[in-house]
Amino acid sequence: MAHIYLVDVGNVPTYTRYFDISLIPATIFFFNGQHMKVDYGTPDHTKFIGSFKTKQDFVDLVEVLFRGAMKGKLMVQCPIDPRNIPKYELLYKNI
Repeated sequence: MAHIYLVDVGNVPTYTRYFDISLIPATIFFFNGQHMKVDYGTPDHTKFIGSFKTKQDFVDLVEVLFRGAMKGKLMVQCPIDPRNIPKYELLYKNI
């Protein structure tokens, strides 16, 4: 069973900076308090940026995360079709 929480980034500025949440919506996954990473085929493995194309994409991703977490993995491969993953460019400022 998965629990889903909606959090206003204005209420948690520490985590907003830590996870570099600058694009909304951003989905971050945890399992037993441990941050889970997913290889989406994008430069950022810490969060999913954008909305899911279908409900089934989200369900598939949660199932893969759960199975990986039960095996002790901290990072899993994304089961979502790459055409359904939003593309964006990372721009680094003041580096």
